Amino acid sequence: MKAILTSALGGQIKIDGKKVPDKLLETNGQLMTIKSFWKADSKVMIICGAPEDYEKNDSILFCLSEAFPLSDLSASEVMMCDERNKEIIERLPEMDVVILAGGHVPTQNTFFKTISLKEKLQGWNGILIAWSAGAMNCAETVYAGPELPGEAIDPGFQRWISGLGITKTNIFPHFEALRDEILDGLRLIEDITYADSMGHEIIALNNGSFIVIDNGTEILYGEAYSIKNGEQRQICTDDKWIQL
Repeated sequence: MKAILTSALGGQIKIDGKKVPDKLLETNGQLMTIKSFWKADSKVMIICGAPEDYEKNDSILFCLSEAFPLSDLSASEVMMCDERNKEIIERLPEMDVVILAGGHVPTQNTFFKTISLKEKLQGWNGILIAWSAGAMNCAETVYAGPELPGEAIDPGFQRWISGLGITKTNIFPHFEALRDEILDGLRLIEDITYADSMGHEIIALNNGSFIVIDNGTEILYGEAYSIKNGEQRQICTDDKWIQL
């Protein structure tokens, strides 16, 4: 399996409040990298981030189905796996590409367990593309940082949960958009993430930055930061890459 774990995939933009198809993000060579792995007439399965949000899932399916040809990626079949049709996960061995969508990390994590995704990916040799929550849930132990109101102050909220085991890297996506965010009266980065990083390293990615996993090697492309033991440092810039 080859994997591309990204903060944002692209494929849709908002025009007059409505999401419409667009090319996949090209920043830092992301689309070029996807093209280098993608084979003609690929069969594609998108696995949702919100199992019961059918309107959102239908929108993602429509936009990505149109985004692929806009991005010069040919697909013979594109399907969405959510709560309505979770039995189609049995077709995963046929797929050339599996895409893990964004969403609420713990909710998606539970759905992955329901469909036994980790087990079904064992021995599969296609391309895995994951964005946002999907990329976060690829970790062996997932950092499920608080994101919804009430989660940051809930003593029972589980911030570390078991994931797909594709990487040991913990990803924090959309960093440039969230670095000044306030949640439950706390600063998302300085008060929450810094505290959660004690004894852990969290890799914060801007949209347009991504990690490629191939033959056991992990390469990070684009602007990114390491948050570890309550400290933050920049580890890469746009148009550069580093090996993790």
